[in-house]
Amino acid sequence: MKPPKTIYSNTSVESQSQSHIDAQPSTPRAELQKQRNNPLHGLTLEVIVTALVAHFGWAELAERIPVRCFSHDPSIASSLKFLRKTPWARDKVEGLYAFMLRDINRTKSDELSGTDEI
Repeated sequence: MKPPKTIYSNTSVESQSQSHIDAQPSTPRAELQKQRNNPLHGLTLEVIVTALVAHFGWAELAERIPVRCFSHDPSIASSLKFLRKTPWARDKVEGLYAFMLRDINRTKSDELSGTDEI
């Protein structure tokens, strides 16, 4: 004998699909608004590492983020390979890049306003 078929209510399916819809952003415009102020939006990891090396140099970069790819025989290629596989190190590099941008902007605004820091 076969067991009787269970009939499920559609309300639970509807509520699940509604909660799934609510979890997504309402429009692509909302996503664009979030990215508008993100200094990393549209930049590749290679551009970020190259800018950090140009600004700090390998030695200071290795001091600020103590990873082997910056201190022992450093190169852009080896750094990219390591950073793509290591999320915590990539987060530190991206954070240092954002700090560098803020520092550059602060320096420019100080020069424009004519005030010197003591």
